[in-house]
Amino acid sequence: MSGPSVIFSVLLLGSGGFLVSCGWARIIEARGTRMHSRSHYYGWWTFLIVVIPSLVFFIFWSICTNLYLENKASSSCHTTAGDMAQSCSVLVKMAHDLAHKLVLDDHFRNSQEDHDAVLQNILGKRKILFSLDNKEHIVSIAIEWAQRIKKFHMIGTIITFVLAILSCFVGIFSVSPERRSRNRVECVTVFWLMLASSIVILITVGIVLSMLFQTISFFQSVSLANFFFGTVWDPRFSAVDSEEVVGQFGLIPLLAGTLYIAFIAMLFAIPVGLFSAIYLAEYTVPWLRGIIKPLLEILAGIPTIVYGFFALAVLGPFLHDLSIFLASGHAFIMAQSALTAGLVMGIMLVPFVSSLSDDIITAVPRSLRDGSFGLGATQSETIWRVILPAAFPGIVASLLLTASRAIGETMIVVLAAGVVARLTINPFEAMTTITVKIVNQLTGDFEFNSPQTLVAFALGMTLLVLTLLMNIVALYVVRKYREQYE
Repeated sequence: MSGPSVIFSVLLLGSGGFLVSCGWARIIEARGTRMHSRSHYYGWWTFLIVVIPSLVFFIFWSICTNLYLENKASSSCHTTAGDMAQSCSVLVKMAHDLAHKLVLDDHFRNSQEDHDAVLQNILGKRKILFSLDNKEHIVSIAIEWAQRIKKFHMIGTIITFVLAILSCFVGIFSVSPERRSRNRVECVTVFWLMLASSIVILITVGIVLSMLFQTISFFQSVSLANFFFGTVWDPRFSAVDSEEVVGQFGLIPLLAGTLYIAFIAMLFAIPVGLFSAIYLAEYTVPWLRGIIKPLLEILAGIPTIVYGFFALAVLGPFLHDLSIFLASGHAFIMAQSALTAGLVMGIMLVPFVSSLSDDIITAVPRSLRDGSFGLGATQSETIWRVILPAAFPGIVASLLLTASRAIGETMIVVLAAGVVARLTINPFEAMTTITVKIVNQLTGDFEFNSPQTLVAFALGMTLLVLTLLMNIVALYVVRKYREQYE
């Protein structure tokens, strides 16, 4: 029985226990006995004690047995590969593939034919290429591996079903008026909610630590001054046995390009998005709002690569031709420029600003509006002097979150602004950002432990700290000004 079949069977058994426990609790209630909890809580308790311990054991058993079998196969392959760790890993991978895809075939268990002939027959049928000098040894390892997989899987399946059945009987026979099933179910629910929250936190911590360790490795090869204060980005290789520096990893051009393009984007997105939010929240009639708001939010669902194509094929050439027309034949705006990337990114950010600001404005209490109108203020005066100040903390927080989204954008910048790291204040020239260089360094033909690759983690850590600071500022603004309007 396969793993998914085992899981489905356990869930089916738990569902059966749920129905039986619910029915038994209702029978007891029908006899006039007052139960501590409602009937469905007894069913849920039975379902939980059947499913959770059984599946946890089955998953843990599968992981441990896989690790054990792989370790056994690796020790066996060492006798073939010798001291070559890379060759041993290749042999283990081949044995793993054979054990899981081929060796479970009856040919390998029952046939007395030569292993090579049977192997070539099955490999040809499965269209798998396999060519090694020591086939017999790898085949024997794979056969033993497959047999142990089947054996351990059968043992784990039997224990899982025994545990599930026993838990089902325990849950059914524990249905009684004194059983506090509601409290137990609530405790299990709270535990799993806490576990889910902890997983999110642990994933975040894991991401930060993995980036931090690689960043530390990078700074063992490159000085802090070269990275944080350098104005040239040129992560080249040095010649073999050469004493010259392996490259220049100046962060300033990348950081300047990131902030500059994000600034241009926000310069376009803030007024357009905020004014559209004010119109939708305060001026438009409900039926028109129901049409405009979905159309506006369609922009948020367009893939960023589409925006990049729009910038590359439409907006960039248009601005280039416009500059030729305005300057009488001299193009002062490049087709790939910070202005092009900023404008297209601003178009992408408009629905974020508009939607978030609209929700915040509509959340302002109606009593503030009524009080302003009662004092004789017009609608525009109410908006600018009452509603927007009341919504100011939320709007600022939404704008900072939108800026974080702009800082992390990649595809639009690649297609609209280019990949040249240039330190300039001219928005009509090509620039690039931190995220673009992260992609470039991780997709190049560099060794993983080289500074040219490790610099991507340093750039990612810098970007993480930058967005974290922006989020901290957003939280500070919300907490500082929110109490004035509560």
